[in-house]
Amino acid sequence: QVQLVESGGGSLQAGGSLRLSCAASNVPTHVRETGYTMAWFRQQPGKQREAVARIWMGDVPGSGNTYFSDSAEGRFTAAQDNAKNTVYLQKNSLAPDDTAVYYCALGLGQVMLDPSFYKYWGQGTQVTVAS
Repeated sequence: QVQLVESGGGSLQAGGSLRLSCAASNVPTHVRETGYTMAWFRQQPGKQREAVARIWMGDVPGSGNTYFSDSAEGRFTAAQDNAKNTVYLQKNSLAPDDTAVYYCALGLGQVMLDPSFYKYWGQGTQVTVAS
């Protein structure tokens, strides 16, 4: 089945930059042909999981269109390597409150930034920003 692997986490410096990758494997051809959504979520210590961004994927019009949650708009950027079923998440000017587990997820078709809509999840990658 589809599997997702996040990378790029670790201990980072305040004021520095974050760049995470998520690669999906075993994405069926029919899923690529009808389109799918990959998304980023994060969970800060002591808080509920929150949405960050979603990207429209596949061999479909509008592939690469990106949407951010209200809290992430203007603070994060996202990109894709569509042919490799891979998405990226970037943030500059990191602060200690960016410390979180960052999760990648994949949903079939075009779905909104609600965790319940995503069928496949990565294991998450820990990002720690030192104060």
